[in-house]
Amino acid sequence: MNVSTAPAALGIADSFVRVAPDGVADEFRTLVDALWDDGTADAGALAAVPSLVAALAEAGADRKGHLAVLLGLLAETEYPDLDGPLTTAVRAHLDTYLELLTGPGVGTPLTLALLYLLGHFPGDRDRILAAVSGLDVEAEDLSRLDRSLSTLDLDAPDLGRVWPSPSAWTLNEDERAFDQSWIKDLAPEQLVANWENDSRTVFGCTGARAYWAVCNGDPRNLPAAPVPERREVTAPVADATLFAPHLGALRCPACQGSLAAHDGVARCADCQARYPVAGGILDLTATAADTAGDGDAAADFLEKLSRVPSMGLFYEAVARPAFLRVSGSDWGGAVSPADEDRYIAEHVRPVEGPVLDLGAGAGRWTAVIADTVGAERLIALDAALPMLNVLRGRLPEVPSVLASAAELPFEDASLGAVVCWNALQAFYADAGSAIAEVSRVLRPGGSFTLMTFRRSDDPVYRYFQTAHRFPQHQGGLQLFDLDDLKGWLADAGLTIRAESGPGTFVFLTAVREH
Repeated sequence: MNVSTAPAALGIADSFVRVAPDGVADEFRTLVDALWDDGTADAGALAAVPSLVAALAEAGADRKGHLAVLLGLLAETEYPDLDGPLTTAVRAHLDTYLELLTGPGVGTPLTLALLYLLGHFPGDRDRILAAVSGLDVEAEDLSRLDRSLSTLDLDAPDLGRVWPSPSAWTLNEDERAFDQSWIKDLAPEQLVANWENDSRTVFGCTGARAYWAVCNGDPRNLPAAPVPERREVTAPVADATLFAPHLGALRCPACQGSLAAHDGVARCADCQARYPVAGGILDLTATAADTAGDGDAAADFLEKLSRVPSMGLFYEAVARPAFLRVSGSDWGGAVSPADEDRYIAEHVRPVEGPVLDLGAGAGRWTAVIADTVGAERLIALDAALPMLNVLRGRLPEVPSVLASAAELPFEDASLGAVVCWNALQAFYADAGSAIAEVSRVLRPGGSFTLMTFRRSDDPVYRYFQTAHRFPQHQGGLQLFDLDDLKGWLADAGLTIRAESGPGTFVFLTAVREH
């Protein structure tokens, strides 16, 4: 659509206001499609703003929130420009938004939608925060609004720690020092890029929560989950004994030779590569220094473990539950931890051989797998040392491997089952390769059980999913198309035996038949 056809969008806005309740979703989709497409505004959007604001004032309570979200989306199309013509046009009606926000009977969905919209106007920060101060707003929502209305101070940049909300973070001295250590090394253009990525993440979470609420009703707030005290790895572990049951399956990532474990190091029988082992974690991402003795290698690795920030603890307690809500479109709590436990218990049925928890993270679901198959059969793998550090504290009987999912350090047909729970999206670019690797290492009849997420069918919610910038997804969170997942499984020779998932969850179990 162009400016000359803008009146068509104005008629759609009027139709949206007047449509019967059962037509709200379809009519809103029509309105969105006329003015906005995946973060880009149509040429007619600027002319449509006054009519959208008039519709916002006139609409019933069941659709005001939709219009507030759409106005926020239009303003966001110009970010990081805060004074573009479209943002200026939307911002010109600030009085209307604040009157709605502080009026009687506004309700949680509309409040959340207005907070998302207002977060795009940092020039009005003081006025907006003053209006919100008298409202009963959740701490997480208030802290996201505060961050959205902030501007970057290049002399004292405050970066990171915005997901799932700034209020979720309580930093100790070590963590503050860690933040400053990487922030001080950034060039000015890197500071700006990181700030803008943080802002887009905040917009994405605020928008996802608001849009789900206006479509479905009040979201269910997560219970408070304080981060446990940071655990240091200091005590030696009998690594040789711990890894002994799995040495027949493990192989050297450098030459694919067999490994022999000693306390402090694992050696390849073929190429003589040496890999550090400490605290029950085998690091296959780097070889031990040739000049160091085995004891020195273990000591170096233990020291490395002790310096890792407590991201693993934070992830388990706070970030993971919030990630499920955004990625799974699950702000209402349709999928509970008990549901996840039940699926694992019912579908993981290994044949003979070790069981791999691929992308084990901090170990919450590793414990469920251990209860299902027995801890003595289980080995955990992840590419993030902070996560394995936490897992080892939780499950000292389960050995862990630091390695890549794209090239699994296991022999062909050596494992009885593989579980990849809420992890496949973490290595999105390598997902097809990782699934092929899973098939390679599975024995005939072995199962592959996974939980991940698909892109939403709703273009607005899909945009909010993608807006999140995480370490593995600097360009925006990437989730799967279900057809792609099924295609990779089929190409790898894996046959799907079970498939389910509400919202945008994906639960799949596949078997290597031959």
